Amino acid sequence: MAMNPILMKTIGKIHRGLYRLTGGALGGRLAGNPMLLLTTTGKKTGKPRTTPLLYLQDAENMVVVASNGGNARHPAWWFNIDAHASATVQVGKETKRVRAETANDEERGRLWPLLLEAYAGYQDYEDETERTIPLVILRPEG
Repeated sequence: MAMNPILMKTIGKIHRGLYRLTGGALGGRLAGNPMLLLTTTGKKTGKPRTTPLLYLQDAENMVVVASNGGNARHPAWWFNIDAHASATVQVGKETKRVRAETANDEERGRLWPLLLEAYAGYQDYEDETERTIPLVILRPEG
């Protein structure tokens, strides 16, 4: 069953606050995986929007999954990066600028099994929805 969007938003707000307050000491890992804070520019508002996400390190890049808990719609942060590819990530106490790109079919074919190895729950999310869950590659800027 897909996750309740209101519950996801509430948990995300608490997670984001703890992560920022402690520099990732609290909220820096979930289900054995590293977490980051992704700050995007709101597609409609132009305001900064921050979301805690599991990520996979892939050389100098980080990969995040737009699963939205298996819901039928992409998460709001994905629409934001689709409109404004420049974003910021915080990993622990470090913050850096990134350029977000949705993985192409070849990249997805290589990365999806690695993501499932890190967190098998992504398969449950994909099974819950009819949409293809985007994988987003966060490439360091500069």
